[in-house]
Amino acid sequence: MRITDAQVFVGGPKKNYVTLKIMTDQGVYGLGDATLNTRETLPAMYLRDYLIPAIIGMDPRRSEDIWQFLYRGAYYRRGPIAMAAYGAIDTALWDIKAKLAGMPLYQLFGGKSREAAMVYAHATGADLEDLMDSIAYYVQEGYRAIRVQCGIPGMPTTSYGVSDKRGDTRNFITDYTGVRPRTEIWDTDKYLRFMPDALAAIRDRFGPELHILHDVHHRLLPREAAEFAKAVEPMRPYWLEDPTPAEDQDALRLIRQHSTAPIAIGEVFNSIWECNKLIENELIDFIRVGVTYAGGITHVKRIVDLAGLHHVRTGFHGAPSHSPLSMAAQAHLNAWAPNFGIQEYLVLGTPECDALFPSEHHVTDGMMYVSDEPGLGVDFDESEAARYEYEPGSHPVVRLEDGTMWNY
Repeated sequence: MRITDAQVFVGGPKKNYVTLKIMTDQGVYGLGDATLNTRETLPAMYLRDYLIPAIIGMDPRRSEDIWQFLYRGAYYRRGPIAMAAYGAIDTALWDIKAKLAGMPLYQLFGGKSREAAMVYAHATGADLEDLMDSIAYYVQEGYRAIRVQCGIPGMPTTSYGVSDKRGDTRNFITDYTGVRPRTEIWDTDKYLRFMPDALAAIRDRFGPELHILHDVHHRLLPREAAEFAKAVEPMRPYWLEDPTPAEDQDALRLIRQHSTAPIAIGEVFNSIWECNKLIENELIDFIRVGVTYAGGITHVKRIVDLAGLHHVRTGFHGAPSHSPLSMAAQAHLNAWAPNFGIQEYLVLGTPECDALFPSEHHVTDGMMYVSDEPGLGVDFDESEAARYEYEPGSHPVVRLEDGTMWNY
């Protein structure tokens, strides 16, 4: 069996999904996702110009060897662009193998550990009252876990993940359109004064059963993160996400010394070597890598196994930049992983997205159910893909009130 061709498609409904389709001489094809949010053309070009020509003629069943060929064979290793491209190829190869076996992908990992995987929704509000309404909506929809983000009083602009319009609280997605990024203004003191009391109010209203998650989004210095974690510990958050930038990994020790609040980190990591010390030293509680830009199923499965040895659970990234293909790959990993924790989920199931990526994966009452179709359980309609073109965009940037650049 040989790889005969591969194609890359860029575009989608309101997102520049980078979809890879690998064809074989037996007519079986595999699909993978290489979407790198707001930098989508880079992994697409890497695939077209460098990687696809190198894998033509290879046996697609030898996914381990091909992964090593891509990674070890590269002089310049890692990085989100390369790992997203490797991840697309690797996921497509696993899709092919599971189709050949006539099995859903999770069976190749060892079968299910659970019938459904808990997901969390994104509640947001321009102010606390607005946020409460958003949380109530998701509770009514059956979600058991909700990430909460709120506008901060006195902040010149809205903070991360928050709309500036009251009532725009359901499945809110930050606007990434335009090549020149918009600027958010940040004030740590205002945040530290407001957010602990806001989380206390949420816990008081919705009770002890609701899993409350909050994303700090790298905004705090290590001492500030320790102070914040200690302050919110009584509210028993399910996790605090990215409380401080993880480049200085020893900084996580300071948080651990002051609080038992669970820490989730890793959505910007793209290899096991960026998170192995955090895992081995048990400085985090959840690892947040995504299948796409952490090198695909082969590499992410290694990260999951390492995490399991050190009481660290999974909490895979699931922002809207992940196409239904990568979400499907993570759904299969979630079904299998003995140390599964939770899955981030923003509703992708628009009619346009469903037409582009037909699938039987579904979320009901805050639980994700994996398809039993062979392979990933997601197809790709090329005629639908032809409707979309690449549209450039950028993440926002963050400055302090005096104009100093800060961490996005």
